[in-house]
Amino acid sequence: MITIELQNIGDIEDVAHQIIGAVKGKNIICFYGTMGAGKTTLIRAICKVLGVADVVTSPSFALVNEYTDRNGKPVYHFDFYRIKRIDEVYDFGYEEYFYNPDAFCLIEWPELIEQILPVDGVANIHINVNADGSRTLQISA
Repeated sequence: MITIELQNIGDIEDVAHQIIGAVKGKNIICFYGTMGAGKTTLIRAICKVLGVADVVTSPSFALVNEYTDRNGKPVYHFDFYRIKRIDEVYDFGYEEYFYNPDAFCLIEWPELIEQILPVDGVANIHINVNADGSRTLQISA
């Protein structure tokens, strides 16, 4: 387990670099945290570090947004907050995303779909909001 402290938003790209280093070899990163903890903001910073040129927004209604990193590899950003049934995930063909070794999957609200995540290749990031507004990230890869 790796712990990273994010004291202010100005340090988020440095934290994104640390996360990418900490999850080497994993192509699925699951982000856990309460509403407003900063999951989307952190994913936006990770995408910037990966060289994604597109505007990164939360795919709350589409379930997934697809981007391309600086090397032409796909980066998928999932938000499962609004799913009501796991069948919704089956219907859009999650396997082609989660089991693509060339893709990087960034998942918000993974607790709603944990039973279909691959056994290997997954890293988890728990974001805790501290009383002073800073964030503590706990990474298990």
